Amino acid sequence: MRNKILNYLWQRSDRDWLIGYDSQQLHHLTKELLVELNQLILRKKRPPRILIAENNPLQFLAFFLAAVAADTHVFLANPHWGKQEWQQAFDLIQPDLVWGENVRWREGKDGEMKNTKDKLQFPVTHSPSLIMIPTGGSSGKIRFAMHTWSTLSASVAGFCQYFARKQVNSCCVLPLYHVSGLMQFLRSFLTDGKLAIFPYSALKQGKKPEIDPQEFFISLVPTQLQFLLQSDPNWLSHFHTVLLGGAPAWRSLLDTTRKHHIRLAPTYGMTETASQIATLKPEDFLQGNNSSGRILPHAKIFIQNETGELLNTQEMGSITIEADSLYLGYYPHLSAESKSTSFTTDDLGFFDPQGYLYIVGRRSQKIITGGENVFPAEVEAAILATNLVADVVAIGLPDSQWGEVVIVVYVPKNLKISTTSIQQKIKLQLSKYKQPKYWIRVNILPRNERGKINYQQITYIAWDWLNKQDKRDIMPEF
Repeated sequence: MRNKILNYLWQRSDRDWLIGYDSQQLHHLTKELLVELNQLILRKKRPPRILIAENNPLQFLAFFLAAVAADTHVFLANPHWGKQEWQQAFDLIQPDLVWGENVRWREGKDGEMKNTKDKLQFPVTHSPSLIMIPTGGSSGKIRFAMHTWSTLSASVAGFCQYFARKQVNSCCVLPLYHVSGLMQFLRSFLTDGKLAIFPYSALKQGKKPEIDPQEFFISLVPTQLQFLLQSDPNWLSHFHTVLLGGAPAWRSLLDTTRKHHIRLAPTYGMTETASQIATLKPEDFLQGNNSSGRILPHAKIFIQNETGELLNTQEMGSITIEADSLYLGYYPHLSAESKSTSFTTDDLGFFDPQGYLYIVGRRSQKIITGGENVFPAEVEAAILATNLVADVVAIGLPDSQWGEVVIVVYVPKNLKISTTSIQQKIKLQLSKYKQPKYWIRVNILPRNERGKINYQQITYIAWDWLNKQDKRDIMPEF
């Protein structure tokens, strides 16, 4: 792996492929790091655990490529983690060394986290390289999905085959430590394509990378897409493809994107699958399709019921994945699913007769009211279809009579829209037991920087509203 990566970097060092950065400097820095690593390699009796926490893209890529080339076990970290997140990561990994220019915390001799701004060096041993990519998962706690160069390369191969591209040019505004940013680098790196790394903060200031968007793919999360639709939809409409992932997109966002003739490609994937395994092609999106698209060539998706039986088209069930890009398990354990090359997700969905995948929601978010199952995504979709709300989320809360009741927190499109008008619109669209019992009107829904709903905050909003209505003093336990 060492010679392969170095030779490839050398071959590309005289080309302007790393837009905004010096590709020759990347080669030299990676080479220097490998020399240093080899000098230290004999000092370890086991493969060291290396944690990379670096903001500078050039430094990050050099650290990453050197660590992989030297066959170490490398963990990617968010440099902006707070103390609690760092403590979680250190407790889980117990790293030998942390590498990064802006590292705030590292492990002291007593095992406690200590503040430092020093640039740290690290050794490595010759061992099969494992690449640990952070994911919060449904638990909210930091976990690391274990990948290899082969699983990540399989994802690139499937992407290229699906989009019929021998060369992929990527405009990356997402963090490189996240799977969505890392895969953009690898698609360009492995296909001899161009890579423009541009901070999203600069986009928000009105700045743009010096590229011809028509030649590039760009990956966004819903909140980024929403901002760019408001600030410069014309620029976005010139991209070859705008990949969208990270969180479900709300209907009004998709409709607005389509009105601007933007070549959007909503995707379905996760850290565990090395990014997307299903994608809607832009041509289908522009024709009004709102699914997650068809399966990429390197993956298979099965819809199963609770007993594991395969379901037919239009039948909703649990999503199970087989893929060449599938992770090995969560650090430090190999999962039973990964040994059999399959992974059962928490997601629920179905295929239509044309083979398009639709994501309905998550099993863990299922609401059971009066013995009937209600899936929040179905309720949200019906409400969004009224075109009276800009954003909405449905949840279930305990109820002494029904077990749980359906509650929606929503943002109306304007102040004149009443709850009654929305209720009348969905009356014939949803069964009576699926219709929300309580409606809570807000100015904005709490979402993180990737567009994902903060369900803990939503629950607090709902309980607070109920307490004020019923003069109760009941709050959930977390």
